[in-house]
Amino acid sequence: MSDPAVPPTGRSTRERIAEYVRSHPGIHFNELVRRLDLAPGQAQYHLRRLDRDDRVVGEEVSGRTHYFDPAVDPPERRRLALFRRETARDAVLELLDGPARPGAVADGIGVARSTLEWHLDGLTDAGVVEKCRDERGRVTLALTDAEATVRDLRRIEPSIPDRLLDRFTRLVDALLE
Repeated sequence: MSDPAVPPTGRSTRERIAEYVRSHPGIHFNELVRRLDLAPGQAQYHLRRLDRDDRVVGEEVSGRTHYFDPAVDPPERRRLALFRRETARDAVLELLDGPARPGAVADGIGVARSTLEWHLDGLTDAGVVEKCRDERGRVTLALTDAEATVRDLRRIEPSIPDRLLDRFTRLVDALLE
């Protein structure tokens, strides 16, 4: 399967990696290896050198290493990495319609409330979503900056493995209900 965004193979492996990271901000290591058809050790070797030369930045988000062009600022890096996960992205898309209760968001995207809460932890830590409590202590979710969120969402293209992992999680949630 050929990816039209993959640079031609006439370029050096290191240049191919740098260009791919630049055009796919927040790409996860395993996805980079798959998309560029590289051995993991080969990718690690070149990524270390690109990092040393300040041409890529590796950042761990939710236990996974994601790669970015150094021009992407740290808060945006975290948001982009989070948006590569289908469940987090779907939750944010639900909130583009306006504030909502967590149960309604979980139902709307078809996940267990506990799964939504796991993703909300990252989204609230990154300043994408805020949890507001009313006088009775009930939580309502809202986006902190809808325009910035839309801008960041447009920059990513989730990978098929990331989508499958999230869908598997949803399947397990449904079976456990």
